[in-house]
Amino acid sequence: MERHLVVGLGNPEPRYAKNRHNVGFMVVDQLAADERIDLGRSKFNAAYGAGTVEQNPVVLLEPRTFMNLSGRAVAPAARFFGVEPNRIVVVHDELDLPFGRLRLKVGGGHAGHNGLRSIIADLGSREFLRLRVGIGRPVHGAASDYVLADFSAEERPWLPDLLERAVGALRAVLREGVDKAMNAINAT
Repeated sequence: MERHLVVGLGNPEPRYAKNRHNVGFMVVDQLAADERIDLGRSKFNAAYGAGTVEQNPVVLLEPRTFMNLSGRAVAPAARFFGVEPNRIVVVHDELDLPFGRLRLKVGGGHAGHNGLRSIIADLGSREFLRLRVGIGRPVHGAASDYVLADFSAEERPWLPDLLERAVGALRAVLREGVDKAMNAINAT
């Protein structure tokens, strides 16, 4: 089996831990906890750990750069572990999806997401898989303030279910392959 690199996007400081922008970290943390993969290693400007998920070797990675520089962690890790872009899965927040909606997508642009912009630039490829985790758009105010705010009191009770479904989507990718997983996840 070929190794996959599963990347959760977020900002590294504790003050950002519960922000919408950090939902990628939350998903990878949940997968790591479920599989008992220790994210205690440090290299590539990232925290990472290696293990097996759905009988596939994986490296779970959380950049310790800020969101806008995520590519500085992802590209060197991919090179070091010999992971081609088509075996990289990036988990990130998505303003263009309602809260709780999940979508899998291969390739494409960054749609204004600076973490994706950085990864595309540093990796030199757009052909990685994205697990887009819907956080919705703000009713009022700037998107930048919204993504850097914690999940609302109305959203928080639903967060464990969202994280569980996102982890399930990652498991489906590893177990069934991208096409089958996309058909199942994107149909809901």
